[in-house]
Amino acid sequence: QRIAALLELTGADRFRVIAHDRAARLFEAYPDDVLALAKSGGVKALTAIEGVGAKIADKVIEFASTGVICEERELLAQVPEGLLEVLKVPGLGPKTVRALWQTLGVTSVASLMKVIEDGTILTVPRMGQKTVDNIKAALAFAAQEQQRTPLGVAMPAAERIVGFMLKVRGVTRAAFAGSMRRGRDTVGDLDILVATSDVPAAREAFTRMEGVTQVLAAGESKCSVRLGLEGAVIQADLRMVPEESFGAAWLYFTGSKEHNVRLRERAQRQGRTLNEYGLYPEDNEKTGPHTRGVKALAGRTEEEIFAALGVPWVPPELREDRDIDVPPPGADALVDVPSIRAELHAHTTASDGSLSIVELAELAKARGFHTIAVTDHSQSSVIAGGLKPESLRRHIEAVREAAASVKGITILAGSEVDILADGRLDYDDELLALLDVVVASPHASLKQEDAKATERLLRAVRHPLVHVLGHPTGRIVGQREGFRPNIQEVAAAAAEHRVALEINAHWKRLDLRDTHIAAALKAGAGAGAEGCLIAIDCDVHRAGDFDHLRYGVMTARRAALTKDRCVNTWPAAKLHAWLRSKR
Repeated sequence: QRIAALLELTGADRFRVIAHDRAARLFEAYPDDVLALAKSGGVKALTAIEGVGAKIADKVIEFASTGVICEERELLAQVPEGLLEVLKVPGLGPKTVRALWQTLGVTSVASLMKVIEDGTILTVPRMGQKTVDNIKAALAFAAQEQQRTPLGVAMPAAERIVGFMLKVRGVTRAAFAGSMRRGRDTVGDLDILVATSDVPAAREAFTRMEGVTQVLAAGESKCSVRLGLEGAVIQADLRMVPEESFGAAWLYFTGSKEHNVRLRERAQRQGRTLNEYGLYPEDNEKTGPHTRGVKALAGRTEEEIFAALGVPWVPPELREDRDIDVPPPGADALVDVPSIRAELHAHTTASDGSLSIVELAELAKARGFHTIAVTDHSQSSVIAGGLKPESLRRHIEAVREAAASVKGITILAGSEVDILADGRLDYDDELLALLDVVVASPHASLKQEDAKATERLLRAVRHPLVHVLGHPTGRIVGQREGFRPNIQEVAAAAAEHRVALEINAHWKRLDLRDTHIAAALKAGAGAGAEGCLIAIDCDVHRAGDFDHLRYGVMTARRAALTKDRCVNTWPAAKLHAWLRSKR
């Protein structure tokens, strides 16, 4: 990423910049240790990653061997390092940053603020007062909030805005877009789209809605505001389009950038042009066809655009850098919220939950679940009120009593059992055998070396009484990385022993993450009759935690998880037979 930024600042060939930027994103998403791959497999193994060329591979190998990349050192010698921070300021592209550096000597955020304060920034070509004001606002915002916003915080806010805008005069459709619609675990800003026949009314409502702390822009097609959000601030952008362009705009602003490029390239090969207003015949004019009254071939819905291009409709969660010529799993095959019929990871007042066994079961039944597993913490989780062996035995009896009294749902006695640092489980086998469900989870020693972490999880997965490997990396979104096990090894073992790897749906965890799920599904494909099984659980501690299910499902869909591989979608008879098979 740093080489890509430095290349931009030095005016290097644009294709070199794109190659490095894309490689950085590919390596970031890669589920295993890239340096270990470089050391073991060399150029051949690295170039097997789609999008990685030989020159990039050579640089990875250089870094794996020496700890440095000479090209980066050479570029750093040409560019003041502080310019990398300047380049991160919203509204400042590489050309402008280069001009600030070369004309005014700006080499850091501090020197940028100085030229803003003394007014000399206005001497830079094409730099107006409005742009300067936006840069000042961006600097103030960056100082206040530098982190991306978790999906579980951003999405409810976006839904409130969508609901608010649907009540505005002239608005016929409203939806959120961007990385949030694609189910990324964090988002940079809120992208809201409306179809409206009354732009002034929509603009007025959006810029004056509750929570707005600053209006950044209020134009004919776009408004931008700063929004107060649970102690933080986030930018929200509103795009206003006519009804006939809503599908095209929704497709465009959902992204990803790479997905949009692939669709535009398909359109160009067909002699057409695709933009945020629709799909049009290509007439080689310089101005956009929508500005000249050209009738769109498609644009009202996403589906009609995909159909016109001859491409199967792609679910939003799968619109990343993937080959659009390879059909995605059908919409009916992918896991979705209505297909989830069981919760296998839930806590009660017996440990750190706020619900009784009966309250938990009634809430699960109200959501249409056929099964709920009560899995309170084991003894090593002292802070979470983990149960000593005798307490667990009494708790099992309490669960059995509740199961007899609550009709219409199966209540199972289980435990979330700590995987100790050496891979042993927190209870002996005699006690574990009394449980209907064992969710084995790591909670402590989450900074173990990768090999030790892998062996720790493998030992748990191979235990004959374990059903689910809970939040396998122990990460907390934006706060704790957790450890980095070899997911392929763990998935292959899980497939062999018919243990489900968990997607913990709480938005603070989303563990396994999307790239890990995809790797697990691939690695487990040949290791067992069904491949690697996946569980999507809410880790329920209080009533509202059931609502986190959608975040886990979106994460699963980003990895193309199908219903048949998710144990929570199975009919009761099949699920219970699987659970009993390990007893």
